[in-house]
Amino acid sequence: MNSFDTEVSPQVNRGRITIYDVAERAGVSISTVSLAINSPHRVREDTRGRVIAAAGALGYRSGATANGANAGVRVAVAAPFSSYPSYFRRFAGMLADVRNTAVELTVHDLGSAAAAASPLLDALPARRGVDGLIVMGVPLGSAALRASRDAAVPLVFVDVQRARTSRSDVPTVLVDDREGGRLVGTHLGSLGHTRTVFLHEPQASGAYVSAGMLRAAGLAESVDIVDAPVPSDRALAETLESTLRGRRGTPTAIVANHDDLAARACRVLAAFGVRIPDDVAVVGFDDGPLAAALDLTTVAQPFEETGRAALGLVLGEISGTSRSVRRIVLQPSLVVRGST
Repeated sequence: MNSFDTEVSPQVNRGRITIYDVAERAGVSISTVSLAINSPHRVREDTRGRVIAAAGALGYRSGATANGANAGVRVAVAAPFSSYPSYFRRFAGMLADVRNTAVELTVHDLGSAAAAASPLLDALPARRGVDGLIVMGVPLGSAALRASRDAAVPLVFVDVQRARTSRSDVPTVLVDDREGGRLVGTHLGSLGHTRTVFLHEPQASGAYVSAGMLRAAGLAESVDIVDAPVPSDRALAETLESTLRGRRGTPTAIVANHDDLAARACRVLAAFGVRIPDDVAVVGFDDGPLAAALDLTTVAQPFEETGRAALGLVLGEISGTSRSVRRIVLQPSLVVRGST
């Protein structure tokens, strides 16, 4: 059963043979068919034999144009790429899996959900001719969900959680953000910290559950939190100055919702003459080159793996070979460095 109310197979013009027909006859996914044709050395001999036999029996020929028979599979990937570079790392995981295949990925940049008063998208962020859609970081509204069902467009979410979860029939890939916050809280608690500032972007809408909300909840299991939404660098400086004045109960640690925000906090602290970690500990989220360069303790997320998992789900939906998996939750890990 796929992600919609009724089982829908990809719409195939039976006047021509497509990659879907070959995949169905061979009992494999469409990505395996592409690999068997374009990179046969990457497919087991017995599987390659089944694909070749199926293609021969059906009269399938690869390599036609976008409008012709046997065109490749197109998957649209929509995310707030320009707001959060971490989504490029998820996309990189997808690109690695489709290299040398007939699967084409198209990119759609979305606005940040945190900054929108009405973050739920009510229009599908994809043009016609798309076989599947992956939406990362921004939830779809009811109208867009209905449109995806009506158009029979297989849909997969990454890093998207709706506030109302009475119905969840869209396959979803998540990283356990609450566990990420829990890892940070446990680490800080073991070092004697009892109170921390949690820096994050303001969230204008409560219509969805953000990663920051879940991280704060996990963090709060071990330490007290001073919630600090910071819409600008000026607000960041004012927040840190007002919360780190040295009075009783002053936080001794700062946790940022992502590494870029943690880096900006480190710059402000340096301007104030605050030493890290002697005066205050600093922790980020994501773990990329920036965190390593700053010697920043952070939470590593398996970004590339989430991208690969989402692509596998949507290709399974497109080919009709998907299993009953509807939710994949991957685990983060704590990377301890000099900032704590």
